[in-house]
Amino acid sequence: MLVIESWVINDDSPVPVSSAGVVEALQSRIDSGQLETWLTSSSGRLLAFVTNAERAMVVLLEGEGDPGGHAVDPGTAGSSDRFVLSNGQGDEQPDEDTVPLREAFRLVEHNVGTGSWPADARWVVDR
Repeated sequence: MLVIESWVINDDSPVPVSSAGVVEALQSRIDSGQLETWLTSSSGRLLAFVTNAERAMVVLLEGEGDPGGHAVDPGTAGSSDRFVLSNGQGDEQPDEDTVPLREAFRLVEHNVGTGSWPADARWVVDR
């Protein structure tokens, strides 16, 4: 399903970010120590990206209060820490509920470009 919507990074410029530029924007934020990024679409959907610079949690919500769905890496054992939120809270996440950073970038780029998960993405609905 192709959704025509624009996305902005919540605490950056109100100028929409393109699918071609979103990975560079995320990498720049990571490089500056901003490990949590929220994007909002013109239709009110939210995309959360929280990373420890090795793995990332990617969550797509239909709107405020929606539990949404998140990307997964099934069968991956262990957990990773250093997922630092914007309020300074550091979290540990099961590796199964996060994906390698390169995959996370691919998922976000696809969502920003099309409004949906890639057909081959592994994700679970949290509703």
